[in-house]
Amino acid sequence: MVNPLYAERLREKASTLPLLPGVYIMRAKGGTVIYVGKSRALKNRVSQYFHESVQNAKTDAMTANIYDFDYILCDTEMEALTLENSLIKLYQPKYNILLKDDKSYPYLAVTNEEYPRFVMTRTRGKDARYFGPYTSADTVKNVIISLQKALGLPSCNRTFPKDIGKVQHCLYRHIGCVAVCDGKVTAEEYRELVESAVTFLSGKEDTLINSLTEKMLYASENLMFEAAAEYRDRIKAIKRLCEKQKVVASPDTERDIIAWYAGEAACAVCVFYIRGGKLIDSESFVFSGGEILDSSAITSFLCSLYEKREYIPKEINTAGVLSEEDVETAEEWLSSKTGSRVHLRTPARGDLHKLCVMAEENAAQKAREFVAQKTKSDETLMRLAALAGLEVVPEKIEAFDISNLGDENITAGMVLFENGKPKKSGYRLFGIKETQVQDDYASMREALMRRISHFSDAATPPPDLFLIDGGLGHIRVVQEVLDAHGVTVPALGMVKDEHHKTRALIDADGREISIAAEAGVYSLIFRIQEEVHRFTVSKMMGAKRKNIKTSVLEEIEGIGRARAKALLSRFGGLSGVKSATEAELITVQGITPETAKKIIEYFNK
Repeated sequence: MVNPLYAERLREKASTLPLLPGVYIMRAKGGTVIYVGKSRALKNRVSQYFHESVQNAKTDAMTANIYDFDYILCDTEMEALTLENSLIKLYQPKYNILLKDDKSYPYLAVTNEEYPRFVMTRTRGKDARYFGPYTSADTVKNVIISLQKALGLPSCNRTFPKDIGKVQHCLYRHIGCVAVCDGKVTAEEYRELVESAVTFLSGKEDTLINSLTEKMLYASENLMFEAAAEYRDRIKAIKRLCEKQKVVASPDTERDIIAWYAGEAACAVCVFYIRGGKLIDSESFVFSGGEILDSSAITSFLCSLYEKREYIPKEINTAGVLSEEDVETAEEWLSSKTGSRVHLRTPARGDLHKLCVMAEENAAQKAREFVAQKTKSDETLMRLAALAGLEVVPEKIEAFDISNLGDENITAGMVLFENGKPKKSGYRLFGIKETQVQDDYASMREALMRRISHFSDAATPPPDLFLIDGGLGHIRVVQEVLDAHGVTVPALGMVKDEHHKTRALIDADGREISIAAEAGVYSLIFRIQEEVHRFTVSKMMGAKRKNIKTSVLEEIEGIGRARAKALLSRFGGLSGVKSATEAELITVQGITPETAKKIIEYFNK
C-alpha cells in the first residue's frame, strides 16, 4: 500500500498522465529506481498502484516505497517493451526480475566442407547447418562428444584432408574412431557418418536406425561381417543416445515452454526447449527477494530471453495466462525479431498442457531449493561470524592465494564468494610485478594493495571478510597493509595441516579458530580454499605454458617474442605451427619465406 504521506500527491500526478503507451519509472526517496514498467495506457496502469485496494504482498511492498515516478511516452507498446527492457538493465531495480547473465546462446554447427566438422558457435551464418540453441557451451560439447563416440567421428584437432596420411598409426582408431587420418576412409564414407549425426540431431532417429539396419543386413548377407558388426555397434550406440532424450511430442514439433512460480521468499521461471519432438534442453532462472512476477514481468522476461537468441520457434507455450495486452505486445516483438509470425499460447489440455504443468513443477522446485540453500548458507555464515567474532555476517568474502614456479610466473589469485556461493564475475588475477623472486609475503602485500586501491570506486565496495590461503605470517602481512591504508575489513588466514587440508582459521594475533567440529563452516572454508587454489594455480600454469611455447619458437633464427605470439595466435597453438605449410606460415605478418623454411626445418629435426 502506498505511503499515506505521499498518496494524495502521487494519485494527483497519475491522474494527469495521458492514455498513451509508455514506460513508467518508480523511485524511492533519494531518487533510487525501484521498479520499471510499461503500459499501453500509462494513466490507467500507474493509477492502479495508488488505489487503496490490496494487490499482492510484493506489489504492496514496492508501492510502500514509492516517493515519486517518471514516465517516457512511446509511439507503440512494442517500443515501450523494448525501452522497458533497456531501462531494467540500466537501473537493475529491486522489484524487477532481471536476467543478469547477458550471454549469447551457443549452437551446434555442422560446417559445409569436404570433411564437415562439428563446432560450437554463438552466431548463425549461411556456411553451416545449425542445431539448437542450447543453454550452455558444456551442453553443446557433450552432444558433440556423444555423437563422436556413437558414430566413430574424429575427436582430435586434425584438419582434413590436409592431415590425411600424416599419421600412420592413429591411437584414436583403437578407441572407436574411424581414423580418417589413416587415409582408409573416403570423403564419401566420412560424409555418410556426418549425415547420420545430422539425421539424429534433426529428431529422425527412427529413419537413421532403419537405414543402418538395412546396411547391416546387406553387409551380413554378403559375408561382410566386419562392416556388419560396425553397423550393429552404431545402431546400439544411437539407441543409447535416444534413451537419454525425452520424446514429448511429434517429430516435427519445435517450440518453447515457459512456466513460472511466484513465492514469497523466491520466484523462478523455467524454460523447456523442444526440438524435433524432443526435450533437448531446459533452463531455470531463480529470483530472490521482492521481485514482482506478473503478466507484465513475464512479457519483459520474454524480451530479455530472446534478445540474445538468434532462433525463436514459431510457437511459445506459457503455463500461466498472460493478459491479452501483454500477449499482443510479446507476439509483435517476437515476430519482428525473427521475421515470421510467432504465436504465444496457453494450452488447456493434451500433451502440451502436461508439459506446461511439468515446467511449473520444475520452477516451483527450483525456488524451494534456492530458499533451502539460502537458509542453510545464512545459518553457516552466521555461525562463522559467531566463531570468528565478526561484527557483521560475511555475505561477501574475498579469498587470496599465491602461486608460482620458482621465481617465474608469480601469480596472485582472488575469488569472490557471495552468500556462500562462488561468483566468477568477481574473480581477479594479479600478475606480480614488483617482486622478482619467490616471496609469498611480498607478493601477497602487492596483490592486496592493488586490490584495495579499487575500493575508492563506488562500483567496487570492500568485502565483509578477507580470507588468505596461509598461516600466521601471511595474515600478519595482510593486516599490516589493511591498517596502513585504513581498511577495517577483518582478515583471517586459512591454515592447512600436514596433509595440506583445511585445519583452522587464524587471525593476526595468532588466535586459532577451530572449525573441525563445525560441519557447515568447515565445508564452506574448505570450498573457498580449494577454489582459490584451483583458480590461481590454473591461471599461473596457463601463463607458464604460453611462455614455454613462445620460448620454443624464439629458439628459431628470425623469431622474436612478437612473432612467436603471432604464430601461436594464428595457428591455435604449437601443434598448429608444427603442422603448418610454408604457404600458411608466410601469411603471418613478419614471417618471410626464408623464416618459414627455418621453422619447418626446426620442427623436422
